[in-house]
Amino acid sequence: MTRLLVHVEGQTEESFVNEVLAPHLQGRGFLSVSARLLGNARRRDRRGGIKGWLSVRTDIVRHLRQDRDCIVTTMVDYYGLPGGGPGAWPGRGGAAARGVFGKAAAVEDALAQDIGQEMGCDFDHRRFIPYVVMHEFEALLFSDCDRFGAGIGRPNLAPRFQAIRDSFQTPEEIDDSPLTAPSKRVEGIVPGYQKALYGPLAALEIGLSQMRGDCPLFADWLKRLEVCAG
Repeated sequence: MTRLLVHVEGQTEESFVNEVLAPHLQGRGFLSVSARLLGNARRRDRRGGIKGWLSVRTDIVRHLRQDRDCIVTTMVDYYGLPGGGPGAWPGRGGAAARGVFGKAAAVEDALAQDIGQEMGCDFDHRRFIPYVVMHEFEALLFSDCDRFGAGIGRPNLAPRFQAIRDSFQTPEEIDDSPLTAPSKRVEGIVPGYQKALYGPLAALEIGLSQMRGDCPLFADWLKRLEVCAG
């Protein structure tokens, strides 16, 4: 049996992994599934932004080398990934002009290539499965707007969530503008929205089955993890 380590961006994703993803994947065969915050994310939240890639790569490579029986994946929002400067993430700078599926592929392929080069020629590339959430964690919650509203104790808001959802073919296509990113849209409907609290509650209410049915990129990631578990 194999261990899965999920490098996550913040407390919302940490709770999602531990409360929603882990029970499912451990039921499929993983010995353990645990989230690892990238750097000191709790302290970083006061400043905003995700860590630069070189620092993140150091964490990932260290875990891959220390535990040769583990599989490592990522769960980070495309929306906040640095695309330029010393902290740029591979593939992010050139991905903006692509469609949603092209953006995800560009970044994930570049991350896999970079980790592979750092690990060396004998590295089993199946041990690193990069996943970038398009465009932001909150997008997954639009896969079932009735349950989204119920999960945060505001069922009356479901029609407003649904109106946003109906404007896109899939929730993962809700764009990443600073004004209209998924979390910004939610904050406009739910003043005082607390991502780390409400996000996992809504995800538990919605469930993985609905998310994977409505979000093809998320579904592909989950399927790859399930294959590794078995």
